Amino acid sequence: MPQRPRAAIILAAGHGSRMKSDLAKPLHAVAGRSMLDWSLALADAVGAGRKVVVWGAHAPAIRDRAGAAGAAAALQDPPRGTGDAVKQAAGALADFDGDAVVLYADTPLIEPATIDAVFGALSAGAAVSVLGFEPEEPGAYGRLIESADGDLDAIVEAKDASKDQLAVRLCNSGVLAADAKLLFELLSQVTNDNAKGEYYLTDIVALARRRGLTAKAVRADADEVLGVNSRVDLAGAEAAFQARRRRAAMVEGVTLIAPDTVFFAHDTVVEPDVIIEPNVVFGPGVTVRSGAVIRAFSHLEGAEVAGGCEVGPYARLRPGAVLEAGAKIGNFVEVKKSRIGEGAKANHLAYIGDGEVGAKANIGAGTIFCNYDGFFKNKTIVGEGAFVGSNSALVAPVTIGEGAMTGSGSVVTRDVPPGALGLGRTAQTNKDGWATRFRKAMQKKKDKQG
Repeated sequence: MPQRPRAAIILAAGHGSRMKSDLAKPLHAVAGRSMLDWSLALADAVGAGRKVVVWGAHAPAIRDRAGAAGAAAALQDPPRGTGDAVKQAAGALADFDGDAVVLYADTPLIEPATIDAVFGALSAGAAVSVLGFEPEEPGAYGRLIESADGDLDAIVEAKDASKDQLAVRLCNSGVLAADAKLLFELLSQVTNDNAKGEYYLTDIVALARRRGLTAKAVRADADEVLGVNSRVDLAGAEAAFQARRRRAAMVEGVTLIAPDTVFFAHDTVVEPDVIIEPNVVFGPGVTVRSGAVIRAFSHLEGAEVAGGCEVGPYARLRPGAVLEAGAKIGNFVEVKKSRIGEGAKANHLAYIGDGEVGAKANIGAGTIFCNYDGFFKNKTIVGEGAFVGSNSALVAPVTIGEGAMTGSGSVVTRDVPPGALGLGRTAQTNKDGWATRFRKAMQKKKDKQG
């Protein structure tokens, strides 16, 4: 049977006051990606051809981000509960014929396979499917009450639950799916006859059951459905992601010397047989190929590292850094928007920005690519096999030719031809006896001062 069309309704209208932030809660990041973007990516991963983000009037940035991601945006104003929030998406999905899932922009760690299972319950005959989990402490979570034959009978809020119902460990994550037309039809019957005067999405399960329709619960790991309501929760979600990603990396053949000290971004790609030493941080957009070694206390972002490369310790690769096979970037070297050729080396204390370094070239300690003139960025090219002497300043735009050398301490402002030696420093002058006289004069002055 072909898969029915899918849509995702992403709830992002909450105020998030416990975050204590001017930034809307869904725009806070986990593993270098905003929680809203996590939800949008999840929708894409499960094949949701239509996405609707429900936003609040206090956070137009949510609307803007949704539009930039190709999603429709629906305003909920004022906020009147989750059921009311989902109803706001009805207009955007008026012509949609398929299944819709309700996601939350503060729950960033749900796996695509889990949402596929939620949709799968609909394909297997359920009218409504709800994602549940079993936390260590069920506490105030709503309980999913199942019948003896495994159907979901009801969602009962903890404050309304009986003693036997409170003993149930299967809790409501808030995520559910149904045929889109049925979803909005059921929501039209939800009332706000409750203490808070809000419209609850969970009421549709009871409404569906009254019609004789089937509801099913799908189970997820508790870590997947971690909701973020505060900075403490945000840190917890980050920790859960990192633990998951570290384990996956090691299972896939990556050596992590001290796993708890390595931090990945949401899109980090590390191939098998890479060694990562302690205290390494990956920002977004990094790929590290097999056989590379990332030494301790290095920071990589937006960089490509080929096999056989060595990075660090204490190195920084910024966006646009590309290291070809066997290149070495050593301690306290920063590389930005530059290609480092095969086998090339910059072992110590250098800045390489907006450059191109040829194969087997050597960049001496203290070398600076002077790429910015105060108005524009300019390019430095170091040819294959060239040798840049220590403490050189290469003032871009400039080219050091193939096999050329620069003398230590040179300020190079003109191209150096292939095979030539470039010197950009004044001739040394020695003043005989000057140091001795200086020391005597200073000591005499110091003695007078007591």
